[in-house]
Amino acid sequence: MNGKLIVLEGIDGCGKTTQCHLLKDYFMKKGYKTVYTREPGGTFIGEQIRNILLDAKNSNMCRGCEVFLYAAARAQLVAEKIKPSLQKGELVICDRFVDSTLAYQGYGRGISLELLNQVNSFATNGLMPDLVIVLDLSVEESLKRLKKRSCGSDRLERENMLFYESVRKGYLDIARSKNTHVVLDASLSIAELHERILSVVEERLF
Repeated sequence: MNGKLIVLEGIDGCGKTTQCHLLKDYFMKKGYKTVYTREPGGTFIGEQIRNILLDAKNSNMCRGCEVFLYAAARAQLVAEKIKPSLQKGELVICDRFVDSTLAYQGYGRGISLELLNQVNSFATNGLMPDLVIVLDLSVEESLKRLKKRSCGSDRLERENMLFYESVRKGYLDIARSKNTHVVLDASLSIAELHERILSVVEERLF
């Protein structure tokens, strides 16, 4: 099998990370060489950038700084982990990718989508996912889930409801414009959502 890049996207609290790990475990049990990674992060350098981006003390971070830090972490992740894994024929499951920048910094922060697409293209060297699954969740439910987290909120999780409504709209707009994207209802139970994701992955990629 040629390497495949599967990305799970969605607003905070939609369950992406849980579903990424379930998907990885499923394909590993089936004998596929499978790699899980996340954005921002996934590499030693990327995790250091992640700490800066999410630190609640960095509340005065400007939009430009935010965009380029995400791009820097993404460039390192693609070069160090994603491309080498794909070249070895492995299945790569990524928790967020380029659409997060478009949704959060584009729709959420109001930065030019054209500019962000250029930054993304440079950071990934043109690499695009084979499949993107957007886990759609209402902002009300997202905020409820975030409040239940015991670790406290990070810098982005402290944004207001209007910001997250814009981000959610961004994800849905992006998904409607691309045939590589599928939107699933993230309010389903973990088990049911996992089954829906498996169905989509196996139909689209296998």
